[in-house]
Amino acid sequence: MPARGQPVRWKETDMKAIILAAGVGSRIRPLTDNCPKSLLKVGGKTILEMMLSHIQHCGITDVIFVLGYLQNQIRNYVKTAFPKLDVTYVVNENFATTNTGYSLMLALQEIKDSPFVKFDADVVFDEGILRQVIDCEHENCLCIDKNIQLDAEEIKVTIEGGNKVVKVSKSVRPVDAVGESIGIEKINGHTAGLLLAELEKNMADAKNHQNYYEDAYERLIAKDVPFFALDITGMRWTEIDTKEDFAMAEELFSLSLPHEADRHSEDLGRPSAHDQGR
Repeated sequence: MPARGQPVRWKETDMKAIILAAGVGSRIRPLTDNCPKSLLKVGGKTILEMMLSHIQHCGITDVIFVLGYLQNQIRNYVKTAFPKLDVTYVVNENFATTNTGYSLMLALQEIKDSPFVKFDADVVFDEGILRQVIDCEHENCLCIDKNIQLDAEEIKVTIEGGNKVVKVSKSVRPVDAVGESIGIEKINGHTAGLLLAELEKNMADAKNHQNYYEDAYERLIAKDVPFFALDITGMRWTEIDTKEDFAMAEELFSLSLPHEADRHSEDLGRPSAHDQGR
């Protein structure tokens, strides 16, 4: 057993990580007036520190960032705090007028058909979630939390045949949804190539620049590309969109918990962000 406090390589993997970190974070201003959202501190650590530590501990060493707003702060932070990571930066010059679909397209143009795990840069989560994603038997999977109150803002998921995804979007009716997609997905190399082609075709028209990447997932699903839901209900996570989300995340992730290296699957059963009153 490694010494307490030392990184644990959960398993070796040839997957890359994609982190979408181009956005302004306008709904949480003034906290993001002079600081990218991913560099805000939650429980004494930046959101990015927690995310990159989990990525590194789980054996992923290649990370592709999509940057835009205040990009140099993120570059300087990663260079100083995570010098051993193999990092590639892709810049979304149109970050103010585009959305996550456009940013993901830029990342995929860099990695082509490599398998990857994609993270929204404003999601705070326990390392056990990433372990489950990597170990999931399905090569295309997205994390969902079933223990939530679904409203218009959430990316809602419908499934069939157990856990095969049918729809994943904000437009899904809450009554039809099984849960919320939390912003972490695993995609295999073949699907990565299909996804890039789908996004490039869609983003060729500027009217689609505000589309979310989930729109492309749905179009692939309609073409019989299988995506599956990975249930992470009960594990700690939260997406930080608003000041209320930030306050709740600070409370949730300031709780004293066992060291990550000792927890392994014990994360199951932890209260989720939504259990804490989101």
